[in-house]
Amino acid sequence: MGIAAAETIIAWQSHEGPRIARAGGHDIIQCVMCGFRHIVPLPEPRAFEHTYRDVYARETSPGIPSLLGDDRNWSEIAHADLLESFERLLGPSRRRLLDIGSGPGFFLRTAKARGWRVLGIEPSRTASAHARSLGVEVAEGFFNVETAPGLGRFDAIQLNNVLEHVPYPTETLLLARDLLEPGGVLCVNVPNDFSPFQVAARVASGLPEWWVAPNRHLNYFDFDSVSDLLARLDFEPVERTTSFPMEMFLLMGENYTGDPALGRACHAKRRRFDLALDSTGMKEARRAFYRALANAGFGREAIVIAVKP
Repeated sequence: MGIAAAETIIAWQSHEGPRIARAGGHDIIQCVMCGFRHIVPLPEPRAFEHTYRDVYARETSPGIPSLLGDDRNWSEIAHADLLESFERLLGPSRRRLLDIGSGPGFFLRTAKARGWRVLGIEPSRTASAHARSLGVEVAEGFFNVETAPGLGRFDAIQLNNVLEHVPYPTETLLLARDLLEPGGVLCVNVPNDFSPFQVAARVASGLPEWWVAPNRHLNYFDFDSVSDLLARLDFEPVERTTSFPMEMFLLMGENYTGDPALGRACHAKRRRFDLALDSTGMKEARRAFYRALANAGFGREAIVIAVKP
């Protein structure tokens, strides 16, 4: 369902906009004030942190082994892509990196191996401990007004799969901006939701909006809404990229949304696609492919790199 088809205007506190979906007792609106889609009502930040800490405690541990297996080389390709972009934008002498929501620490490990001074902040005790076992420094906790000032100053900050979860993404970005040196780079990576491929797959297959999960994802971004939000906060968006659009499998008849085994098989195919291009010397072709997809609004993730003036 696109915005043009919406008929109901929802107002909640200072947030208002057309309803574009409803799930789990929440409306999802295209918020005029925020410039991106989010649920209403939004949770109070402290209640959110309490609830989400419980979720992390239950669910982070099972996800760690998967990245230790077949995904390791594949994930390192994506990490290197981002780090090379950071290095090109920063020059040779600026190598202080903060990873907000650093998870099990694999991105930090890759960065450290390339000569970066790294720090992560992560609310999951299990994931933080795993990251430290890889030899990287991680502060355990949520990134908020209490924790941010003690973290230091940085040349690059990454927020990977963070902004879709937090009640007030603008405040999170402002805290990150305060820690970033002038000329530093900020990288935001969020799901590219309500994308043309998602909408087409939903309509063609008669599926519900499977990507709408208010108990986990409070906010729903795309490339333009991320870039516009960053620009409003005085960043200069300079680069977009993405990952393989999983929704293409749905459009080709492989409905993985309710089939975990098929989902893993589709994931293995996109992993092989990326690894095959790199192993045959086509790394730059792969990168150009994903940049082209991103610039057209396609791809599973919306990854935007911006510079602080």
